Amino acid sequence: MQVKIFWEWEKTKELLLKVKNVLDELGLVDFIKVEETSDESLKNELWIKETPALIIEEESIDFKDIIFEWTIPGDEELKSMFTSIIWWWDTWWSCGSTEADGSCWTWCAC
Repeated sequence: MQVKIFWEWEKTKELLLKVKNVLDELGLVDFIKVEETSDESLKNELWIKETPALIIEEESIDFKDIIFEWTIPGDEELKSMFTSIIWWWDTWWSCGSTEADGSCWTWCAC
């Protein structure tokens, strides 16, 4: 999983530092990679209109979306978001088991 911080001006470094600090506090720095970008193709693909933009990307399920745009959320909001994402990811990832006959024994799609 990746977090991308799209930015075009210096103040958005504040968001990058906040995200890194929150991930460190939650013990997720080895699980979630953080990078900053000003890639115009990403900006156009996600229709980013204002910076900073916090983007979550997970290639294994082909997911990429803007979570925050033109705002720097507080630490508690970031903690809540990352905790929810990790819970969802862990639940989704662990629910893919199937029985020998090919039937799914969990609530999620197999």
